[in-house]
Amino acid sequence: MTDENRLKRLRMRSWRRGIKEMDLILGPFADKALEGFDAPALDVFEALLAENDHDLYQWVTSRIGRTSAQPAGPRGYAALLDRIASHAAGRIAG
Repeated sequence: MTDENRLKRLRMRSWRRGIKEMDLILGPFADKALEGFDAPALDVFEALLAENDHDLYQWVTSRIGRTSAQPAGPRGYAALLDRIASHAAGRIAG
């Protein structure tokens, strides 16, 4: 699969989640950030998309304005979840 096709597929999967909240969090993030990802980062993002939406929502929202040193979610996704949460918080703040 070419990189362009992979990016299109990942964007589509980001915008068409199981719950609307995750559409609105992952879709804009994918539109803005994925082109800057290298292949290993895309692999991590693709694996993240296979996770349950309710879990993802908790993992991301627990990072927005967090004060806890131990946010929810698997360690392998920590950096990516932080980036997604930061992007979502920036959109909320406006």
